[in-house]
Amino acid sequence: MGKDLVQTAEKIISVRGLAKRFGSKQIWNDLNLDVQRGEILAVVGGSGQGKSVLLRVITGLVEPDAGSIQIFGRDVSKLSPEETVDMESRWGVLFQDGALFSSLTVLQNIQVPMREHLDLPQVIMDELAFLKLAMVGLRPEAAHNYPSELSGGMRKRAGLARALSLDPEIVFLDEPTAGLDPIGASEFDNLIRKLQQTLGLTVYMVTHDLDSIFTVCDRVAVLADQTVVRTGAPEELRKNPDHPWIRDYFCGERARAATA
Repeated sequence: MGKDLVQTAEKIISVRGLAKRFGSKQIWNDLNLDVQRGEILAVVGGSGQGKSVLLRVITGLVEPDAGSIQIFGRDVSKLSPEETVDMESRWGVLFQDGALFSSLTVLQNIQVPMREHLDLPQVIMDELAFLKLAMVGLRPEAAHNYPSELSGGMRKRAGLARALSLDPEIVFLDEPTAGLDPIGASEFDNLIRKLQQTLGLTVYMVTHDLDSIFTVCDRVAVLADQTVVRTGAPEELRKNPDHPWIRDYFCGERARAATA
């Protein structure tokens, strides 16, 4: 997505004044973040800054202590249970390592959201699930495998197929390339960009992978000091590192290798 389009796009997610504490540990305080329609946003930060927790709060899996979250222009805290279910059908989530149900085949895993949100004949669900498999680059025969029979990269692709099950507008990715070798990670990055461009997805990606950030991400949000300290294009953060963590992360040896 081009920079001009990112700047003029609507805010599909808007977080204001978010706070979260676990016991005596304050994770964030007065956190603000916007996600714009059609972009790939990377959320980065040091260990313990709450990157994955923020994803879970935005998707309703964890309650915040304070603040508001608007998705598709609606305050999620004011939705009825039925409206919440309808909204959740408009996004998909890929958790770390795919988070597939071990007792279900790949095909059955992909069909879980369909069974929850749709009322379709089995033959239609089978056709749709095989279509999602093809979209993420898995062979049809993988449909009948169990997660334990798949490689790490295949599990992530199967998890992505499940995330795409309901043709969502937003896809949330939690460390999508973690545990993959460099070639596998590069292939997954290219898959994400292709799907984003083809389907018009908005992608919210928690990552620490500099190669992913500089290859496919339009903007980066940096978590530090219990809030979002900076957002901007990867190159902007590299050229103007106005925070110690940003400088260490975007201007260190690994960053120079990623941008070479």
